[in-house]
Amino acid sequence: MSAYLSLAPWYDDLTRDVPYGAFADFYEAIFQKYGVTPSLILDLACGTGTLTLELARRGYELIGVDGSEDMLAVAQEKALEASVDVKPLFLCQTMEALDLYGTVSAAVCSLDGVNYLPPDSLGTVFERLRLFVEPGGLFIFDVNTPERLAALDGQLFCDETEEVFCVWRAEMTPDRAALRYGLDIFAHLEADAWERGGEEHIEYLHAVETLKRELAAHGFGDIGVFGELTLDAPKKGEQRIFLAARRV
Repeated sequence: MSAYLSLAPWYDDLTRDVPYGAFADFYEAIFQKYGVTPSLILDLACGTGTLTLELARRGYELIGVDGSEDMLAVAQEKALEASVDVKPLFLCQTMEALDLYGTVSAAVCSLDGVNYLPPDSLGTVFERLRLFVEPGGLFIFDVNTPERLAALDGQLFCDETEEVFCVWRAEMTPDRAALRYGLDIFAHLEADAWERGGEEHIEYLHAVETLKRELAAHGFGDIGVFGELTLDAPKKGEQRIFLAARRV
């Protein structure tokens, strides 16, 4: 089962609690901390483009890249209706095959997009970003901590609205290097008719030191590690951490 096929039409409904405005505020705080004033920003693994458009409303030009055509179709539809000075450009590309027309002054990757990369793909993606983030520019991303992913092993969760019911199960792989999510999605069509869909997601456990080492090996320095949406260092037991790095 592929990721973000059945889920794409319902992703926004099921993630209404995500504080996209707080993400944008935090990124702007990072820009200020590093003394960077970006004009063109890459939103890597942009999904349905909610954060892309939040940043666009703040006056930045955006390129949104995602590997799911279905998620990008939702993003494009939202962008057509959005009141922004410059509409984002959306490109369907995997992170490993990132290929832009020029450079950007900053790149962000939100909501554990980097966790979707197998360990042997981290260097590939960071190298692609090195090519397209201009010298002095920033790359900011977050990851679910290994502790958080490990704690989800064996858990069962349900999310629902009036139109969709989603059940997802989490299970660590035998080598405990990744967490598999199996999703069953029941979408309300009409009257008493429901359509069932399913897909699988895999998030890989990445230690902070591994991420820092790969960043440094592929052209990024001045690496900062932060807690969840705060400029403070991560606290013990933090579930999501952020990293920022400057393209050298």
